[in-house]
Amino acid sequence: MSILTRLIPDRFVLMLLLTVLVAALLPVTGTAAVYAGHAVSVAIFLLFFLHGLRLPRAEVIVAMRNWRLQGMIFAFTFAFMPLLGLAAANAPAGMLPQGLVIGLMFLGILPSTVQSAISYSSLAGGNIAASVMASALLNLAGIFMTPLLVALLIGSDGGAAISSDTVLRIVAILLLPFALGQIAQGWLNAWAMRNKPLLTLLDRTAIALAVYVAFSSAVAGGQMQTLGWGALGLLCAIILVMLVLAMLAAWGLGGLMGLPRADRISLLFAGSHKSIATGAPLAAILFAGPQAGIVILPALIYHQFQLVLSAPLASRLARHRSD
Repeated sequence: MSILTRLIPDRFVLMLLLTVLVAALLPVTGTAAVYAGHAVSVAIFLLFFLHGLRLPRAEVIVAMRNWRLQGMIFAFTFAFMPLLGLAAANAPAGMLPQGLVIGLMFLGILPSTVQSAISYSSLAGGNIAASVMASALLNLAGIFMTPLLVALLIGSDGGAAISSDTVLRIVAILLLPFALGQIAQGWLNAWAMRNKPLLTLLDRTAIALAVYVAFSSAVAGGQMQTLGWGALGLLCAIILVMLVLAMLAAWGLGGLMGLPRADRISLLFAGSHKSIATGAPLAAILFAGPQAGIVILPALIYHQFQLVLSAPLASRLARHRSD
């Protein structure tokens, strides 16, 4: 178990990997899959309601005053990273299944994660307040930017379901619950603060359900069976290179722009990390049927790699700060 803990430092990642395994062995199919899809929609609605409930409006306004750093993080996330995703998708030149190629592009489009970007920035001596708000704002912006970039870079030819119905679903189960959560802060914020473990469990259960249904569809549709060990090995190598390049580019950009060290660290982690918490629900909405499961696979692998690499990197940055 200690070896597994070192390889998979986050219990949530282990939970998602076990979810994928269960989906591979016991996929939900038929009528049960229809009801499971409805359950995913309800779970995503609850997930984004909780996001809205826990994001303080006052802190967002304060953090936005550091517009230079926030602007750079935003541009890095939704301009540089999508281009890096496109480059990664073109690298295998026909050696990966189309679903994984689309998944690499989708990975580049996703917003930053919240928890790990903040945790590692704090450990390394970064600007914690800026990291908190950058991660929150990127995930909020991701509700709009990710579907827009999917439409521009992937489109219907890549299997993305971009239509008026998709826009309505995004508004109904992502934007509306987030707005309701913001409105409910005055009544429920104290309750939310007292029940953080319960809300975290609800968050993770919703994400795991979305991943399970997506992978079940991919297994039932035969897409997962087409993945060989060679393709998975190549995918992991491409994703690892993508992550290293993202980290080097974020750190180098911070230095080029003359950012203070704490802001450079925040840019490093907020810019290079990717959110499976936002990625799984969006994949379920934007990619119909079996493709959603295989499209989200690169994001799951990237999420694990970013945790493994960020821990020693944050410790090294912290040691240099104290020297």
